Amino acid sequence: QVIEALQQALESLDIGNHHFVSEHRAALAGRLAELAPGDLQYTIFGVSGGEAVDTAIKIARKATRRRKIISAKGGYHGHTGLAVAAGDAKFSVPFLSDAPEFIQVPFNDLEALEAALDTEVAAVILETIPATLGMPLPAPGYFSSVKALCQRAGALLIIDEVQTGLGRTGKLWGIQHYHTVPDILVTGKGLSGGVYPITATLIRPQLERVFHDDPFSHISTFGGAEIGCCVAMKVLEISSKPTFLQHVTELAQILASGLGQLQSAFSPLFQEVRQNGLMIGLKMTDPRLGPLMTKTCFEAGLLCIFAGNDPSVVQFLPPLIIDNELAGEILQRLQQALSMAAESVAKGGE
Repeated sequence: QVIEALQQALESLDIGNHHFVSEHRAALAGRLAELAPGDLQYTIFGVSGGEAVDTAIKIARKATRRRKIISAKGGYHGHTGLAVAAGDAKFSVPFLSDAPEFIQVPFNDLEALEAALDTEVAAVILETIPATLGMPLPAPGYFSSVKALCQRAGALLIIDEVQTGLGRTGKLWGIQHYHTVPDILVTGKGLSGGVYPITATLIRPQLERVFHDDPFSHISTFGGAEIGCCVAMKVLEISSKPTFLQHVTELAQILASGLGQLQSAFSPLFQEVRQNGLMIGLKMTDPRLGPLMTKTCFEAGLLCIFAGNDPSVVQFLPPLIIDNELAGEILQRLQQALSMAAESVAKGGE
């Protein structure tokens, strides 16, 4: 269906022109406003998650007239200018993109966040579930407390839903599980349907005024390309259906049961399942086992990459459109991978 939407769009559309009003951009922005949590009613389009995060930080800085940005240690928000500065030092330092106004605190640590939140902080940016950090799940009440701290300090809350959004957790937006409405929400990856790059930065109405003095102060040549808007509309049509989200929840239950059994069977290697819907991290007992499992999963026919900032965790992210039978096959292949890893460890392999 997504490919068909792209093919149909190519018959009459191109990327469009930002000097003209666009029916397709307006329709997509309107649909995002209908589906977004709370009052996130305005959208700025981009072509990559990093660009969308850059846009979010630019808006937060202009709206608050502050410079500091707080993010989570070990988090990831992209490789572009402001996004890379908000991420891990191993990505920002080599390109001289680290800066003192970008501050990091541990995820789930409210005391550290409160200590860092001063009157110079423009925004706190967090992934709903930080994949590169090893998929730690938010503690109960964490995000609502973060939002309260931001409000008290006059800072904005930016939630990065590039990975957790569009149904992966069984809700359209992962942050909906945690009963928190951010000031800015970033979405991407899946919005493209895997066939045409498009991302979106969603903002509350009062933030839209940052563009009033000069609407061309921020533009993106390919952001919100009309072809991409047609693709994204189809993605939203599919991913927002209650039957689709229920399907994700049912798949998650099947995998949770199977993963629990595998964890018990391979407990010397496999320590913990971190899961919200199909956003899943497999915590191994040793950091060396993540890279080993990446290798053995590949040999068993699965693509499962270890988390860059916690190699003891394997990112386990099944497609949302698989059926129950394929979910069972994935579990069987994971069992093969675990068996090969256990055999390698027994032989003293790395």
